[in-house]
Amino acid sequence: MRVSLIATVMVLLIGGCSNTWQGVKEDSSQVWDDTKQAIHEATAEE
Repeated sequence: MRVSLIATVMVLLIGGCSNTWQGVKEDSSQVWDDTKQAIHEATAEE
């Protein structure tokens, strides 16, 4: 019983960390794309 409870808690924690890391990657990607766009707009000739 105790082992199954510990295993369940570990699976939930690892799953939560995985989702958090995926969110960090998505946010970082969006920030990078926005930064590139802002630089492009700032340096574009009119």
